[in-house]
Amino acid sequence: MDLAAVEAVRQLKYRYFRTLDLKQWDEFADTLTEDAAGRYGTHALGEPLTLDGREAITDFMRQNLGPSLVTVHIANHPEITVDGDTATGSWAFEDTVIATEYGVLIRGAGYYTDRYRRDEDGRWRISETGYRRVYESSQALADTPSYQLLSNMWASSDR
Repeated sequence: MDLAAVEAVRQLKYRYFRTLDLKQWDEFADTLTEDAAGRYGTHALGEPLTLDGREAITDFMRQNLGPSLVTVHIANHPEITVDGDTATGSWAFEDTVIATEYGVLIRGAGYYTDRYRRDEDGRWRISETGYRRVYESSQALADTPSYQLLSNMWASSDR
């Protein structure tokens, strides 16, 4: 087993989630191959999303996960198999989305299934990613009178 490659893939997926949540779009883009395929499914957005190419995936995230959406993704239980310069992975994940403009809290969990490729520059990148939901829930924050968002790095008063 190529433990160095397994660790590189693990770090890659963690970087994918970190840069997504922190809205670091150039770094996020660099986690993806040029020809990456993104297959995302969420009831909150309606129909499943099919995004082809690094630019399409990054542009979608940039346009739809702006400062009015606070996101946190937690990934664990990686199962990574490396075969030369390619790899596959499965990840359990949980996500929380706070849509501040709409007063909605969305929580969910599922399993990502990914394919990875070591590019010519020697760096591992995600070539295919997508997930299947175990659950997704939505709650209007107005229904929870005690709810307070005490800190939000995207709000101008918290910067």
